[in-house]
Amino acid sequence: MKLTAFTDGAARGNPGNAGIGIVIKDGEGKTIHTVKQYIGTTTNNIAEYTALITLLEFIKQSETLRCTELVVKTDSELMARQINGTYKVKDADLKLLFQKVKLLLHTAPYRFTIEHIPRSLNHEADRLANEAINDYEKSRR
Repeated sequence: MKLTAFTDGAARGNPGNAGIGIVIKDGEGKTIHTVKQYIGTTTNNIAEYTALITLLEFIKQSETLRCTELVVKTDSELMARQINGTYKVKDADLKLLFQKVKLLLHTAPYRFTIEHIPRSLNHEADRLANEAINDYEKSRR
């Protein structure tokens, strides 16, 4: 089954309170799974990578999804270009996350592509990432 996933990471303050959002759609465009998670204090770029890793680990551990092709759409141009090999990964923290992504993809039984999309086309994942931060901040009041 071909899956399309939209991922986003957000950090308020960069670094600051951070969250991730993931929307997974089936071949007909129907949403089959979402993730909204607060991930602590970190940078926007680390949040973006965390969203991608969370997605890849979810698909790997899923007993019901039979993924044959995964298309990831992200508004993080940096991450998409690093994963595609257009940009080098210079930051030490991002390098570790990049290596984790590459390891997960190396053992993945599906074809993988990642595409940069405008933020306006990533509104569902963006909303989930920001809701995760909002929920955390409300719980701290």
